[in-house]
Parts: sequence; structure tokens; C-alpha cells
Amino acid sequence: QVQLVESGGGLVEAGGSLRLSCAASGRTFSNYNMGWFRQAPGKEREFVATISRSSSITYYADSVKGRFTISRDNAKNTVYLQMNSLKPEDTAVYYCAADPRLGVSRTPREYRDWGQGTQVTVSS
Repeated sequence: QVQLVESGGGLVEAGGSLRLSCAASGRTFSNYNMGWFRQAPGKEREFVATISRSSSITYYADSVKGRFTISRDNAKNTVYLQMNSLKPEDTAVYYCAADPRLGVSRTPREYRDWGQGTQVTVSS
């Protein structure tokens, strides 16, 4: 099992930027595909972005494509989510998650380990 701690959330005006970080510990970070998900009040948890072990594969939700960038630094055991051109509809709790399987997934239930989440609020 890997322990995950998100940081970097906060309150930002529409059009602004935030950079989320997720620090991992407990297992070999480079053995995990990593994902970012979000959950708004009253809504199901949804996929945002994912990155493979070596950063060779990335996928994004259509709603964030072109605005968000996922990256990782295996030497620092950290995955990042750079969020630009933020919109009020991006407001949610953002979670990072780790998946030890070989394939890169967009499905929350296929990720085994989760962080506690960090709140992102975008004001209009």
C-alpha cells in the first residue's frame, strides 16, 4: 500500500491557476500509475487525469483537456496537476490515487490507494 498526501488546493478566481501536488510514501512510487480525480458536492467522483509509471502515457478528461497538465517526478515520489484557466465548474475536492496494475485506467474503482483530498474552489 502507498500513502498519498495532496496539497496545493485553495480559493482562486476564474481564469486563475493552481498547482496540486501529491506526495507518496510507503512503496516504490515508480511502480504505480497515478491518477487525479475530483468530486463536487452531490456528484460522483470523476476522472480528471492519469499518468503512467514512466510518464509515457497521459489521459485527460475532455472537460480539462488543454487546461490541465499531469506530471510526475519519480525521484521525488510526487505527482502534480497544473491547472490553468480555471472555471467555477472545476470547484471540487481533488484526490490523487495510485494503481499498481499494468494498464492505465480512467476508472476510480480500479485505483487502490487514495489520498485524503484537497479542496479547490474557483470563484466567478
